[in-house]
Amino acid sequence: MINRYPLWKNLLVAGAVLLGAIYALPNIYPPDFAVQISNDDTGLEVSARALAEVTEALDTAAIPYFGAELANGSALIRFASDEAQLSAQKVVQRTLHDLKENFVVALNSAPTTPSWLSDLGAEPMKYGLDLRGGVHFLMEVDTDKTISDRIEAMEQGIKALLRERKDRIRYTDFQSPSQGVLKVSFETEDLRNRARTKIEAQYQQFLVAIGEDDQFFITLTITTDAIREIEDFAVHQNLQTIRNRVNELGVAEPLVQRLGRNRIVVDLPGVQDTAAAKKILGKVATLEFRLEAQPDAPRTTTLEYEYEGRDVRIEKDIILRGDRVFDASVGFDPDSSLPQVNIKLDSDGGELMHRATRNNIGRRMAVIFIETKTRDKYEMVDGEEVRVSVPYIEKRVISLATVRAALGVSFRITGLQSGEARELALLLRAGALAADMFIAEERTVGASLGKDNIELGALSVSVGLGLVLLFMLFYYKLFGLAANIALLANLLLLVAVMSSLSATLTLPGIAGIVLTVGMAVDANVLIFSRIREELKNKMSPQAAINAGFERAFVTILDANLTTLLVAVILYSIGTGPIKGFAITLSIGILTSMFTAILGTRAIVNLMYGGRNVKRLMI
Repeated sequence: MINRYPLWKNLLVAGAVLLGAIYALPNIYPPDFAVQISNDDTGLEVSARALAEVTEALDTAAIPYFGAELANGSALIRFASDEAQLSAQKVVQRTLHDLKENFVVALNSAPTTPSWLSDLGAEPMKYGLDLRGGVHFLMEVDTDKTISDRIEAMEQGIKALLRERKDRIRYTDFQSPSQGVLKVSFETEDLRNRARTKIEAQYQQFLVAIGEDDQFFITLTITTDAIREIEDFAVHQNLQTIRNRVNELGVAEPLVQRLGRNRIVVDLPGVQDTAAAKKILGKVATLEFRLEAQPDAPRTTTLEYEYEGRDVRIEKDIILRGDRVFDASVGFDPDSSLPQVNIKLDSDGGELMHRATRNNIGRRMAVIFIETKTRDKYEMVDGEEVRVSVPYIEKRVISLATVRAALGVSFRITGLQSGEARELALLLRAGALAADMFIAEERTVGASLGKDNIELGALSVSVGLGLVLLFMLFYYKLFGLAANIALLANLLLLVAVMSSLSATLTLPGIAGIVLTVGMAVDANVLIFSRIREELKNKMSPQAAINAGFERAFVTILDANLTTLLVAVILYSIGTGPIKGFAITLSIGILTSMFTAILGTRAIVNLMYGGRNVKRLMI
């Protein structure tokens, strides 16, 4: 019988709408304004004593709060308004300063989702910078200098390669006539050919060409792929470093992503202290490799090694610094199956490491993480107490491994636990910036402006939805009612999918939702118009309904697929705001296809399916 769905298809539509309602429900619970306290030292937790001191100070300052709690090593205190939140931040910072401990105090938002929804994995959508307020930075990586430095390092490596004792190849001149081009001259053709073979084997980054005149020389030209690889590595490592540093701010849903070839976008929703954000992003951190001191060594220093729970004596002479680390990754020792860290140095770093380790086999080498941090102190300026950040340097040993053989460009560090190996690889890879970077653009979005954007965005969706509902109901009558129910289900599914995917809602994303509202009923308009045409052609009501849905499907599919393709392209090449629009548009297309075709037909089938209908209200 036409216009009747089997039971499983009706259950599919009903089940999808029910799941959508459950996973969209957390969005009706607005988050609380909160201050988050975390320890500046990774792995250390905020104590109950510190939380008690803070809450007592808030009581003394008559700042109302609720829900002070310890969770996941951090403390969270909730407030009823953003004014109380901002006032509390200053009191909390001052109180924690008196405790002589290092804490990060950050503005945040605390979810109010009921536990039964959280247990099902249902969480509200996250708001972007333009809706929550916060800080936006556009940071530019100095890739030109990075490329120049890498070429200079490879130039020194080529010179060292030609001077190797086993197969020494004398050259008469070594020039760099232009950026990315090296010219090496030799006395004989044999020396030139040997050098060419040796360089081509070790430095695939260069195109090697033989001179065309009577002189014996070779020209090395760095390839476009090699330049792009250097740029990508510098930007990627800086991106990783910035992400690690942003985590210290305790920001919910920060956005750190690459923009173009050499720029990084940093959005910190909820952060209003631009100076604090810049302090974190501009933090200086580096690494040093040194040998553990022998008993009779005079020039030593003592550092803490947390893993063994003791202090170790380290030589003051530095083998090399972390800027020589080209790459670091976690692997496993094939013999013991224990974790290890695979290290790759640049050519100069490899030579320095080889010199230091070839005569020190059996000794232990320390990897030292050096970080410039700040402590807050309070000074009286013009009769007012002002918070001042004072920098200091912290050094700690993160690895102490025995040298088993003379090391070079590539080596491995073993004897580590799995978690320690991952941490060491991360610090080596992202402990310091791979390239100089500066802030090209800085913008602050106020929390009140973000609130206004939310209200205006909600108003635009409501007005657009209301007009569409009235039009469909007036123009298509009972069929319009079915389309309206499907449209509401579509919005429910759209919000549910975005919440489940932890998608961040932005102002352009709201524009995508408004566009989805119009596009969702567009499919129903095509279907209903086709039904009207079939009725004019004297087709029976049941046959007209079936023909309307069946024959309009191809047109609807083509139109939505082309729009979806455009949305995918926008997401792949667009920046933050464009990506937000593309995400909601893409999800909206998929959900509207489901509700406008399956959902609307299920409702129409319930109204007319299996009945002797003489006239349709359309």
